[in-house]
Amino acid sequence: MGKKRKISEINSSSMADIAFLLLIFFLVTTSMNTSTGLSRRLPPPLLKDQVVPPVDINKRNIFIVKVNSQNQLMVQGEEMNIRDLRQKAREFITNEANDVKLPVKTMVNIPLIGEIEITKDHVISLQNDVDTQYQVYIEVQNELVAAYNELRNELSKEKFGKLFDDLDEDQKKAIQAVYPQKISEAEPKNYGGVK
Repeated sequence: MGKKRKISEINSSSMADIAFLLLIFFLVTTSMNTSTGLSRRLPPPLLKDQVVPPVDINKRNIFIVKVNSQNQLMVQGEEMNIRDLRQKAREFITNEANDVKLPVKTMVNIPLIGEIEITKDHVISLQNDVDTQYQVYIEVQNELVAAYNELRNELSKEKFGKLFDDLDEDQKKAIQAVYPQKISEAEPKNYGGVK
């Protein structure tokens, strides 16, 4: 019989280094999807002795959107599919027919646009349950913001012949004065199911 061959071992001392380099490579080359955040400007903090006067709000100026713990949507007291929310919000924001159940319209003079009737005191109140899924909350937010974006783009094309994002700062301010984005987010509560 011949000699037994010695089995050579694989040197694993550099395996940790290789794994670390691969990890760094993938971290550097991978892009993260960051499109689900919400951009909101918070109000400035109150001064120490500042008293906030009570606000008298006309109920017809408030568009109440609730999302319960089963991710069901209730708009103005009626159950609604999220696909219909954008159109319903547009109707509320514009109040084209001057409906007495929708926001009060006021005639204002806006630079670059002129005299125009707008619902300047309207507010969209978004309320959600503590158990609402974050994805559903984002979808509702996106639909509400999309309603404003569509209205702004339509007015921008009509008045200036281009989309809102392509306008200069003064033109943007004029369009925003007609359609100010007023989405109020209430602190999450425990609403349970839609009744």
